[in-house]
Amino acid sequence: MAFLAATVVGWLLLMLPAAAESGRPTAAMTALFTAVSGVTGTGLAVVDTASHWSAFGEAVVLLLFQIGGFGIMTLASLLAMLISSRMGLRMQLTVKTETNTLNLGQVRRLVAGVILISLAVEAVGAILLGLRFWLGYSRSPGRALYEGVFHSVSAFNSVGLALYPDNLMRFATDPFICLPIAAVAITGGLGFPVLLELMRRRGHRRYSLHTRITVPVYLGLMAFGTLVVLVVEWGRAGTLGPFSVPEKLLIGLFHGVMPGTSGFNTVDISQLQPATLLVNDVLMFIGGGSAGTTGGIRVTTFALLAFVLLAEVRAEPTVHAMGRRIGNEVQRQAVTVALLGVGAVMAATLILLGTTSFRLDDVLFETTSAFGGVGMSTGITPKLPVTGQVVIILLMIVGRLGPITLASALALRERTRRYELPEERPIVG
Repeated sequence: MAFLAATVVGWLLLMLPAAAESGRPTAAMTALFTAVSGVTGTGLAVVDTASHWSAFGEAVVLLLFQIGGFGIMTLASLLAMLISSRMGLRMQLTVKTETNTLNLGQVRRLVAGVILISLAVEAVGAILLGLRFWLGYSRSPGRALYEGVFHSVSAFNSVGLALYPDNLMRFATDPFICLPIAAVAITGGLGFPVLLELMRRRGHRRYSLHTRITVPVYLGLMAFGTLVVLVVEWGRAGTLGPFSVPEKLLIGLFHGVMPGTSGFNTVDISQLQPATLLVNDVLMFIGGGSAGTTGGIRVTTFALLAFVLLAEVRAEPTVHAMGRRIGNEVQRQAVTVALLGVGAVMAATLILLGTTSFRLDDVLFETTSAFGGVGMSTGITPKLPVTGQVVIILLMIVGRLGPITLASALALRERTRRYELPEERPIVG
């Protein structure tokens, strides 16, 4: 209900004449799309943020994705706490609890922790970016601070909206802009449970399995994305070709990080090679850490599927991960979340292909971006018909809330079978 309320209030505010630069009311569908994109932290847009919205409109958008970021991290962590209590396990997917119940004190500490960590990271990013805008680009102190705050909050909450028509392409070679944004985006994507554990500075062996899976897999996926961008786009005139070697490395790193985090871009996405787009599709579909600000099926789900595959290839009777056994229930949950995610993206892709004339590459990229809560776009979102915009709106909601609520529902259900049916092995493959 909180997400619905925030969306409705944001929708109504964005339709006000004061929210538009032109001083005229914004169309209802445009305002709704922007509100949903902000609350879900996706960042896809049907109008240019810099030119369409007034200062008031930009402030509303900023507030929406800040509320959405708080809400997603808190909701995911609370659901994980509830699952932990019901299962009687001290799962490190959430804040450790000293009892097996979810009491008011735990809720307050959890919410306070999410807000404090979020604001602290965003503040550091805003200061670094604000100083750069002020000293390096001759912005007034007030304007520099505003741009720093906007882009830091946008990065942490996995939105990827920028105050410039070309997103961040004008800053493609500036490490003092790109690196702070990338660092803030990675921090938000890791997830609150991981951040809390890392802040405690415990020995590696005492980290939870969740943290020991999330951090290396998340960073590994980013490294893979960076390598693909550098290899595929290195000499292409429309992307990395015109830049020097250090600049290419910076842009490659930035674009290796963005598909799994906030979705900013420093090169024209529509100029990327199909191979790069496909790898980005995969990274966006996976998303970031559980209870983080990104969407997608989440890094842990992807890792669990990999562990299941590895165990099957090795003909092992049980699935193990980093010295721990993975239960059958968790394996089924991971498979279910992943398959339903694939189904949602494929259904949306088919609908858009049937109602528009865009290429498969562009449509699949757009739908995966919406599901993953990334906001990267090849430029077709503003050109979508109303039906296409509705499909993207639904996909943004499913991608952000679907894996969380689905995994929780699967973990919380209690159903016992009083009998077993005869076993039979169908032919596989």
